[in-house]
Amino acid sequence: MQQLEVQTDLTVVGGGLAGICAAIGAARQGSSVALVQNRPVLGGNSSSEVRVWVCGATAHGVQSFARETGIMGELFVENQYQNPLGNPYYWDLVLLEAVRAEPLITLYLNTDVRSVQASDGVISSVTGWQMGSEKEIRFVSPAYVDCSGDGLVGVLAGAEFRTGREPRSLYDESWAPDVPDSNTLGSTILFYTKDAGEPVRFVPPSFAKDVTETAIPERRVIRTDMNGCAFWWIEWGGSLDVVDDNEAIRDELQGVVYGIWDYIKNSGRFDADNLTLEWIGSVPGKREYRRFLGDHVLTQQDVLEQTLFEDRVAFGGWSIDLHPPGGVYAAERGSKHWHPDGNYHIPLRSLYSRNVRNLWMAGRNISASHVAFGTTRVMATCALLGEAAGVGASVALRNGLSPREVAGSRFDLVKHALTRADSSVLGVVDDDPANLALSASVSASSSLTRPVVEVSSGTLALTDDLGMVVPVDPALDGFELLVDSAGGSLTVELHDPVKPQNYLPAALVDSCTIDVPAGEKRWIQVPLSWHPSAPTNAFVVLRKTPDISVHTASTALPGMVHFAHREPGPDEQWTEQFRAWKHILPRGGLCIRLGETAAYAPSKVIGGYSRPYGGPNLWSSEDLAWDPNPWLELTWPEPVELSEVVVILDADVQEDLINLHHHRTPFESLPTLLSDYTLESRNGRDAPWHPIATVTANHHRTQHHHLQTPTQTTQLRLTTNRTNGAPRAHVVSIRAYGQ
Repeated sequence: MQQLEVQTDLTVVGGGLAGICAAIGAARQGSSVALVQNRPVLGGNSSSEVRVWVCGATAHGVQSFARETGIMGELFVENQYQNPLGNPYYWDLVLLEAVRAEPLITLYLNTDVRSVQASDGVISSVTGWQMGSEKEIRFVSPAYVDCSGDGLVGVLAGAEFRTGREPRSLYDESWAPDVPDSNTLGSTILFYTKDAGEPVRFVPPSFAKDVTETAIPERRVIRTDMNGCAFWWIEWGGSLDVVDDNEAIRDELQGVVYGIWDYIKNSGRFDADNLTLEWIGSVPGKREYRRFLGDHVLTQQDVLEQTLFEDRVAFGGWSIDLHPPGGVYAAERGSKHWHPDGNYHIPLRSLYSRNVRNLWMAGRNISASHVAFGTTRVMATCALLGEAAGVGASVALRNGLSPREVAGSRFDLVKHALTRADSSVLGVVDDDPANLALSASVSASSSLTRPVVEVSSGTLALTDDLGMVVPVDPALDGFELLVDSAGGSLTVELHDPVKPQNYLPAALVDSCTIDVPAGEKRWIQVPLSWHPSAPTNAFVVLRKTPDISVHTASTALPGMVHFAHREPGPDEQWTEQFRAWKHILPRGGLCIRLGETAAYAPSKVIGGYSRPYGGPNLWSSEDLAWDPNPWLELTWPEPVELSEVVVILDADVQEDLINLHHHRTPFESLPTLLSDYTLESRNGRDAPWHPIATVTANHHRTQHHHLQTPTQTTQLRLTTNRTNGAPRAHVVSIRAYGQ
């Protein structure tokens, strides 16, 4: 047996998505990182050992323009490119390669942390046992990030925490119980099946549960085409201690799985003769355990009211999703949901311990109430928290500051670091003084100043209220729609969503009723008007009029999304019943002619927001058929010395990308990304252009171009040679940095 000591700037314990993103985020800030994982693979609940879908702020498409960017966004996009069929083993490889690509990360797999040295509120080391190699490894760092899920490092260090459900009186949360208890969300074991092409019998083991003696067949959906997380409701252990009773919970869950499979194969109620088990999990996927207390405890109100924290570092959008303690045996539904009106913010003050001064945390153990935890716990959100904690920890170490200081008086340091890293934060403008592009002016070969979509691909009858989001920049003075009509009138309303990250009607601004004569393919003028004080989105409602149909198109304008009104399901709750709208026309839209707009102007690539927020926040060229090689040009009044240029492209955050077998997305590279482009600079208008980079076959959102030697520049030009399929060139941001 060897005893080793490893010294790094930061030790991250836990190799799930939170730990991976914490380690990568810190390493990219220049910190050396030890990433310690107690399993043989990375990914935690998303790994091939457990196989839970990676869900996040999109909430399976409920929220608009909500897919995560930052490191989690990179993983989503890379998995889409490498693994379009959702193979869980290929997902393991995507995660492993992302960690191995960072030279400042040293990865320790199969290393189970078992002891922590701490005194006076400071951790001095954590020690783990690396199975197989029989090494005892002591990790010494000035700061630690607990991404272990269960919070083992924090509890051994003496960090204050809670488990179970707080009483309603503590935070005035309507979904909290009147009396506190120790109940948590339970654990789950999943399984996969396949068609063997011939009859296969199944002899159940002795411990298989007879599910016909339970409420499962009546209370849960069971179909032969279901696999993996479609059986998320195979959950148990919420009334036990999910750590102390882990072995008993695993045994019970496996008994339930084999019992369900016995019911499918042998009850005679399913066409399952040729089906066989392909895989069954042996590691329970845990949902909840310890939640550490930081300087802020995120609550139900923070989520539903979308509190705008000054120290916001991440966002979520999943519903508050709580499950009955009885899990699979409960008589009630397996879950209940309360959806916020849009994405909500998460503060840095929820990502560090309030009493252990060098302990950060990310994942399902952050400072949140049980009710708020019901939404922050999904893995893509946990990943954003990991990146924020890793960046925050690195910034604090580099500047000799405590977590509390960088979340308070010196938060600007973290904000600029997250912005420069293209992290996933809402409503934070790029005002980093290091970004030299902020002093440049921008021009382009073309831009979408009077956007139109005129080629019809079909019609949609107004048998339900129809909604669409339209960017308003700086004003909206009417628009035209292509319709078929049997005669009659159409009522159209314009609503203000109020919050920039929301895509729902909140406040009526204007309305009109239009007489529509009978006829096909008529362009009608909709005389709605709005002059808001700042660029924003409008939510336009076409009221139900069955005698009128609107023409649809196979493509939509950037930043536009379409809805039909729906009623919430029996297990869903919304902040207002009126706000139950369902996305329709994926990747398409209505035939529309908008008036003049600055929503897609070249200036959008400098400063501002790096994702949709009160508008699409990108430059769009005219159609490539008219402008086949669109270019953007930055011009400085005086020469600047450039060492790095960062190009952020449109990865279409409306497209819901999920790993494993939840759904297929019909392309490997997102069409809105530029595939081929060139980057050039020159010093003076009469000087020749010099190449900086030539990019081909790109499938990434963010490209970093490092200049071999600092270059004096007055102009920088990006020229599009090809997109991945979009009819126009899109660029979200161009940034330029010196040494």
